[in-house]
Amino acid sequence: MPKSGLTETKVSKIKEPGRYSDGNCLFLVVPKSGGKYYVCRVSIHGKQTDLGLGGAAYTSLEDARKETAKIRKIARAGGDPRNERNKETPTFRRAAERVHEGLKPTWRNPKHAAAWLSSLATYAYPVFGERPIDKITTADCLNVLTPIWTSKNDTAKRVRQRLATIFDWAKGAGHYPHENPLNGIKRALPQVKKSVQHHNAMAWQDIPEFMGQLALREGVSARALEFIILTAVRSGEARGAAWGEIHGDIWEVPADRMKAGQAHRVPISSQAQGVLRRVDGLGSNIIFPSPSTKSDEAVQSDASIRALLARMGIEGITVHGFRTGFRVWAAECVHADREVAEMCLAHSVGSVVERAYSRTDLFERRRSLMDAWGNFCAGASAEVVSLKERV
Repeated sequence: MPKSGLTETKVSKIKEPGRYSDGNCLFLVVPKSGGKYYVCRVSIHGKQTDLGLGGAAYTSLEDARKETAKIRKIARAGGDPRNERNKETPTFRRAAERVHEGLKPTWRNPKHAAAWLSSLATYAYPVFGERPIDKITTADCLNVLTPIWTSKNDTAKRVRQRLATIFDWAKGAGHYPHENPLNGIKRALPQVKKSVQHHNAMAWQDIPEFMGQLALREGVSARALEFIILTAVRSGEARGAAWGEIHGDIWEVPADRMKAGQAHRVPISSQAQGVLRRVDGLGSNIIFPSPSTKSDEAVQSDASIRALLARMGIEGITVHGFRTGFRVWAAECVHADREVAEMCLAHSVGSVVERAYSRTDLFERRRSLMDAWGNFCAGASAEVVSLKERV
């Protein structure tokens, strides 16, 4: 057991099951079953007792220390901290807000943070929002989930996950003395079979003609869409691109704007560089600023690009689908190696173990493939064929 106190960094790195002391009766517990939570081990009327303080995922070390100090003060005075905590049992709404505050710093997307709480306000609060959390049962949770399980299955699954997180916190904090009511609840809900829905994509053979039409269009939306297609990135990654991320013919997308949370280097083909030259000067920071606001820090919206496609008479095709066009072209036209094409799309390749040993992003090979893609989009099919053996 470590003798030194804990830090947030130490807590995040600890993986081995056991009890880790912070001093002054506070411990981090890492069970074999997974997860981490804080406990205060204190003597109550002469008997050593563990009082849960909450999971480490949504309880900060500082909050755990403050709660431990409060518990120790009551115990030293001869009282029973459990009685005091029972008086403070929160309602479900208050517990949800507490967990939300703890998790909010871990979310990169403010919209997700807002949706997390609003889904509970819509579906759970009307059923038991003002009820003490220790009075809520599995049957109550079923009353929340059953009406939306088949009609809004994706939403229902997110609500179920959020409920489970809140009850995990309540149990760890000593407010819920029973098993998490969401454990095994899926067996009581009907099975929902869903067909996989793919983004509608333009056939790769049609993309050069489309790019020719797109080049004749004026406006930021047209240039943003060209850049999205030529770099094969996700829409949000391109729309949020900043001039400071461009270094010659390399675009370095920071981790906080990538879906996987890892920085990504993108080779900029000559065609993509031509797009950048056309928008140079529109914004001092953002490459594709929104023309609908006076600020050059507001990024172009996804809706504006969808509206552009509609004006061009393109129906049933999504912006994301152009990534599919690139991937199919890479496989069928130039026979690119799978790992090279997947890395162009910033997809993880191989198992966790394989990625631990393979520490290259195959940048030069990706550069060749993206140059070939740029040539193809520009209609230079002969040059694409000549690159088959190199990508």
